[in-house]
Amino acid sequence: MSSPDPQVRAARNQSTSPASPAARGPVVAVTGAAYGVGALLTEQLAASDEVKQVVAIDERRGECAAAQWHILDVRDPAIAEKLRGADVVVHLALDLDLETDAAARTAYNVRGTQTVLTAAAAAGVHRVVLCTSAMVYGALPDNELPLSEDAELRATAEATGVGDLLEIERLARRAPRAHPGLNVTVVRPAVLVGGTDTALTRYFESPRLLVVAGSRPAWQFCHVEDLCSALEYAVLEKVDGELAVGCDGWLEQEEVEELSGIRRMELPSAVALGAAARLHRIGLTPSPAGDLAYTMYPWVVSGSRLHDAGWRPQYTNEEVLAELLEEVSGRHTVAGRRLGRKDATAAGAAGATVALLGAAAVVRRARKARRRI
Repeated sequence: MSSPDPQVRAARNQSTSPASPAARGPVVAVTGAAYGVGALLTEQLAASDEVKQVVAIDERRGECAAAQWHILDVRDPAIAEKLRGADVVVHLALDLDLETDAAARTAYNVRGTQTVLTAAAAAGVHRVVLCTSAMVYGALPDNELPLSEDAELRATAEATGVGDLLEIERLARRAPRAHPGLNVTVVRPAVLVGGTDTALTRYFESPRLLVVAGSRPAWQFCHVEDLCSALEYAVLEKVDGELAVGCDGWLEQEEVEELSGIRRMELPSAVALGAAARLHRIGLTPSPAGDLAYTMYPWVVSGSRLHDAGWRPQYTNEEVLAELLEEVSGRHTVAGRRLGRKDATAAGAAGATVALLGAAAVVRRARKARRRI
């Protein structure tokens, strides 16, 4: 048999050499790889010279041809076999859809994370990267601006999906004790923008920006591309621990109104919270009253650990807000409920209805109180 062409032989030697970045890089498994952040990260890692191979896991096949695909539910214990040989797992298979049944959402998110952590340990994976949200810090009037990564997690389970995220945070802290040798990194993005649909992005689909009297909102965004670059930092072990990620600084409510061109509708706290709770209770809106707190009080994060590792966001808050406004253009939402085109013409009246429902509740309570006297 004739010897290979010298150029071919040189290429082979280069591709298998221990000095080749891809040869010495990690094998990375990504769950939730077919859609959203997972799809974007899968493509990014597959194109990286610092990653040896990407194993993509989801319930359907995604578009990244360079990844090795496994089709299964992350709650299936068989995932342990699919993770064998991986160095790092990035778990992004989460359901935070506003329209999903809350019990079903929790069952998927919590059980899925439990299964992935246990399976990763059984498969000999040394690092798991989880993604929650900076919402776990809670939106409170006495929050520091900005919050450090080590700030206490003071959120409650009253906002959409936050209860699930808090449980995932607890699982992350317990996992290294239950599975010695397993490193768990948690990434917490600010308001995520870029193909996302949340109560906070829907806030900017309203005909008026609801402002609760006496509150002091502070808006910090995170572009999905910046989140993916932060996740890649964690994958490549350039940083670990609990990481907050977002644009540098924040925008005051007045700046948001000026940049967006959307005027405010200011309501007393009792009216706004009462109306939000009532509308959610009777099934008219997908957002519980707890979501409103994140538009009332600051939960801005510093991102100091990523910054210390050399990471920087590529987007500013102003740029991300502009992209968000472009994304939601033409959509109409009132109190978290997205309206059809026919409903859109009544959006102004619907916004007033929110106030009226809350005011009616206040009046009824006052009447009951007078009867007791």
